[in-house]
Amino acid sequence: MKVLLATQNPAKIAELKHGIALYSGDIECVTLADLQINNEPSETGKTFEENSLLKARYYAEKAHLPALADDGGIMIDILNGEPGIKSKRWLGRGATDSELIKHTLLRLNGVPLEKRTARLAACLTFFNPETNQVIQQQEAVEGYIALEPTKKIIPGFPYRSLFVVDAFDTYYDELTEDEHAKINHRLRAISELVPRITNIPEE
Repeated sequence: MKVLLATQNPAKIAELKHGIALYSGDIECVTLADLQINNEPSETGKTFEENSLLKARYYAEKAHLPALADDGGIMIDILNGEPGIKSKRWLGRGATDSELIKHTLLRLNGVPLEKRTARLAACLTFFNPETNQVIQQQEAVEGYIALEPTKKIIPGFPYRSLFVVDAFDTYYDELTEDEHAKINHRLRAISELVPRITNIPEE
């Protein structure tokens, strides 16, 4: 089965491809770049689920292929869940990873560690344009925002350099491969979603 990865984020593409390869050998991943699709839908949803479905439907109908879309971000409790669905667009679409990191620390200036609780969440949506079938899976990992970032910043994932994972009391960016595989919210969502996709009966 060919599935379009409905994201322009290279870091997400790599993580999705890795996760899909772990849980299925029957899915051939196609990217937007492969199909020379540069358009982006307006993300008008109010939740990760809504925006994920919006993107999956938009790209699936444009490419005439089943699509797998991802929407996610970080939710900081003391900021009433901000930035949430605006995690990438908190400062506008042109903001760099470094600018988002600095802004997060500025918003939490003076807030003690025990009140900096947060979670990284991701919702994956599979949409088949031929059948209008929708399959969704959302997962999250709990932690808190550190007082300063790590020196390691993964392009496309700025908040991971600030996020300390509760389960290991370690910066997300400093997790070992084994630790990352155990707690990664996107990989856990893939592990639940992929079997449901590959078990869909052929029309």
